Amino acid sequence: KKWNAESVRVFYLAVPPRMIEGSVRGLADARLNRDGERSRIVVEKPFGRDLESAKALNDLLLTDFQESQIFRIDHYLGKETVQNMLVFRFANAMFEPLFDNRYVDHIEITTAETVGMEGRRGEYYETAGALRDMIQNHMLQLLALVAMEPPSCIRCGEVRDQKVKLLQCIAPLTPQEVARWTVRGQYGPGHGTDMPGYLQEAGVDPHSQTETYAAVRLFVDNRRWAGVPFYLRTGKRLAAKTSQIVICFKREITRMLEDVNCELRGANRLCIRISPNEGIGMTFDAKVPGVRMLLRPVRMDFKYDTTFASGSPEAYEHLVLDAAVGDPTLFIRNDEVETAWKIVDSIRMGWDRTGQPAIETYAPSTWGPPDADRIFNDPYRHWHNT
Repeated sequence: KKWNAESVRVFYLAVPPRMIEGSVRGLADARLNRDGERSRIVVEKPFGRDLESAKALNDLLLTDFQESQIFRIDHYLGKETVQNMLVFRFANAMFEPLFDNRYVDHIEITTAETVGMEGRRGEYYETAGALRDMIQNHMLQLLALVAMEPPSCIRCGEVRDQKVKLLQCIAPLTPQEVARWTVRGQYGPGHGTDMPGYLQEAGVDPHSQTETYAAVRLFVDNRRWAGVPFYLRTGKRLAAKTSQIVICFKREITRMLEDVNCELRGANRLCIRISPNEGIGMTFDAKVPGVRMLLRPVRMDFKYDTTFASGSPEAYEHLVLDAAVGDPTLFIRNDEVETAWKIVDSIRMGWDRTGQPAIETYAPSTWGPPDADRIFNDPYRHWHNT
């Protein structure tokens, strides 16, 4: 009042899903939603557990708050490399023309964790699983950012508009496609150690069919990406903690170097490392010095921590500041949530109706089920493990 300033109130609802309704209604009853965009709420995932519950949650939030007051937070969107994807694609003329089906063979998106339930998350995870916990939000958001059309501006609703348009181009899978183009698994106990398997974790049904590993092949049905497969995988108790996007380009168009000797030759790759060691790396062929025409893959690398002296803010720091200043660019809109659930629900329903593919047990500290490469259906395609 002294400075005649208009205050902003941000209510961060870091509460279990069952407490969202009471929290929202309590704020409304206290008239703390009445100041338009100066009163904001931040809501954490899960944003429902299927399309129906997501719509119910959106209806609940929109009963007492306007969409412009609601900030659905996904901490992956606050990571520097994720934000840098927009700059990398749209501010560098040498890269943007390559992001389409003329040059890209396929794209892999991986989010892998080395931890399991740690004795405390089993009860929650039984209601979620890898598909709901990771693919519905983090991974489909990454897919949308790497594949969307250029927005007209970076700080406006256009970024979210383009993400929604991209997600709407991903057709839900039929039960037959789910059986063929998905993989699911559970981590088993550690051999020779006291590390429990998923079925031995506290709070987990010993006969559980909840997946701790999920992989899926998706297609984006638009002019830019028609025919290019997107492979998504996520899991717990895997060999390394990593999040990355690998863009694999088509092999050379000409046959000029077909008979040239090569050491471990492969396709050109662009790797966007989200964590750890945030940065971007490129793999391409180069001639080995000498009189012979011998090729070898080499790598160029950009790393945030060596290029920029100052440390990057934590993802949540960035997003909380954005919520405070009212910038919704890196937050998820209600139609994004519902569109993503349509994709995920088709996979979940396929699993429930046919039981296929069967859940495979995989050893901890590996890269998942032995059958995980099955969805590639191409001898030149495989997961890039780092």
